[in-house]
Amino acid sequence: MHNVTANGATIPAIGFGTFELEPKDAEAMVEHALAVGYRHIDTAQAYKNEEAVGRGIKNSGVTRKDIFLTTKVWTDRYTDGELQKSVAESLERLDTDYLDLLLLHWPNPDVSLKETLAALNEVQDKGLVRNIGISNFTRAQIHEAAELSAKPLATNQVEYHPYLDQKPVLDALSEHDISLTAYCPLARGEVFKDPTLERIGKRYGKNAGQVALRWLIQQDNVIALPRSSNPAHVAANFEVFDFELTEKEMSEISKLHSEDGRMINPSFAPAWDNAA
Repeated sequence: MHNVTANGATIPAIGFGTFELEPKDAEAMVEHALAVGYRHIDTAQAYKNEEAVGRGIKNSGVTRKDIFLTTKVWTDRYTDGELQKSVAESLERLDTDYLDLLLLHWPNPDVSLKETLAALNEVQDKGLVRNIGISNFTRAQIHEAAELSAKPLATNQVEYHPYLDQKPVLDALSEHDISLTAYCPLARGEVFKDPTLERIGKRYGKNAGQVALRWLIQQDNVIALPRSSNPAHVAANFEVFDFELTEKEMSEISKLHSEDGRMINPSFAPAWDNAA
């Protein structure tokens, strides 16, 4: 199992994502993912499945301290007092005493980032969360958050896969020793139709999705969060630690990106710009 270390956090490089999983699926697949060997589970207040994720963890029988658990605060709970209250509610839903990582889900220009980060720092001071971070922050917002937070940020969770170039964001993060956590790493299944990824995969006896995931975690300080409601796919997505891509293959995959490679429509989220 490969870990990424950033600003004091040790994060398993492959995590199980629960975005868009209905509670029943989230509970079953979290339990299954932990049985397969995953030790990093990612959810969010906005996913409405924290209770199910908590049940899946309990059902798995895996000791809580062996699991790296992440959730995210939604943008309507960013004010001082509300953020802390929302974290207490998340802990209750997840049936746990602490989080390994707590993220701000999207930037929100209607609330002072200084105020939000102070509240985020406070829940870490109280021991409710071990590490803090951000999600969907652009380069400018990364620098601003790193400067405003009294405590170091562990990660910025953003969309990242072979069709989306995130080098500018990676460069900005590296200035602050912040990792990048890739959501939508399989580009909503598009990678499975890719002839380049298929061809490279054949060399290693791997499918195109496994190649895409390997490409991500083979980069410095990158974590990937594949998500599936298919037990076989959940297992396959974890089988990426027994091969290594060559520099030439890494470069070839990096060239697959395009200008319109984004798969998640960010129009619903505040303060988004395509500079991310």
